[in-house]
Amino acid sequence: MPSPPAPPAKSFVPRPFRPAWWLPGAHGQTVAGRYLRERTGVHYRRERMETGDGDFVDLDWATVDGFALPPEAPLVLLVHGLEGSARSSYMLESCRALAERGIRAVAINFRSCSGEPNRLPRFYHAGDTADLAAVLRHLRAAEPAAAFGALGFSLGANVLLKYLGEQGQGSAIRAAAAVSVPFDLMAGALYMDSTFMGRVYTEVLLKSLRRKFGDRAELIGDRCDAPRALASRSFRDFDDAVTARLHGFRDVEDYYGSSSSGQFLPAIRVPTLLVHAADDPFVPPHAIPRGAVEANPHLAAVFVEHGGHVGFIQGKPWAPEFWAEREAARFLAERLP
Repeated sequence: MPSPPAPPAKSFVPRPFRPAWWLPGAHGQTVAGRYLRERTGVHYRRERMETGDGDFVDLDWATVDGFALPPEAPLVLLVHGLEGSARSSYMLESCRALAERGIRAVAINFRSCSGEPNRLPRFYHAGDTADLAAVLRHLRAAEPAAAFGALGFSLGANVLLKYLGEQGQGSAIRAAAAVSVPFDLMAGALYMDSTFMGRVYTEVLLKSLRRKFGDRAELIGDRCDAPRALASRSFRDFDDAVTARLHGFRDVEDYYGSSSSGQFLPAIRVPTLLVHAADDPFVPPHAIPRGAVEANPHLAAVFVEHGGHVGFIQGKPWAPEFWAEREAARFLAERLP
């Protein structure tokens, strides 16, 4: 018997977000979000998926303390952000929020992000939908009767939305949610270069990327501009020296232009929730594609004024609440049988 159609995306009524008074401003939300989410109570079982090019992607299947979910429960694929992993605090929080709604979770670790270097001279990037598509085919083959959803954060949200736009009605995903999306990668990179805190965030992430590149320099060989990569102080420099060259783009402009998810929004054909804050320090307000979202009936926008980047913390200091994960889980639960 076929599943009933999912409720339309725009029928979703979000619960109000009330930013924590004790976390003033976007940076308070952004930084606190990294440290306040609980890291215990979620346990992973790792599965290694071999890829068609001779590499691998590691999947982590979640079990949450206090919840024994049946094998026929809906399944949501979690997709992490830049230099994150299944162990990122927002991924663990999502496992808990989904379990509370009776939904199982499995988290993808992009290549080089699972704690073990990948085999090939490549990493991952904001437009890399091939691995996401391969993982979904693998999951569909393993669980043909399951109702599938997906939840992405930051760079992972960009990958997810691009995939949904590329697939249109052919997606294996029945419903999706995306939090703190870098809709326009070039606009985001320029914006972060233009502010002091943007440069601080950039350096934190680039330190990890430079180290990862340095560890693989011998394998990568002369495919990249190694001196420029190791001296990079902006995403544009690193992505031009490394990301674009390793993954078949002409240059950083080609990479950003081809991979930005905003241009794929009109083609999305499954109910999809977008959660984003106007004060996101990674994305300038003018890059939020409000018109494209409004024009597509399959997209539901929860655009709030405050919340930072993957922050969205409310509640009391001794009992913080992570609103974005719970709203995303509620949206998905209403649309997965």
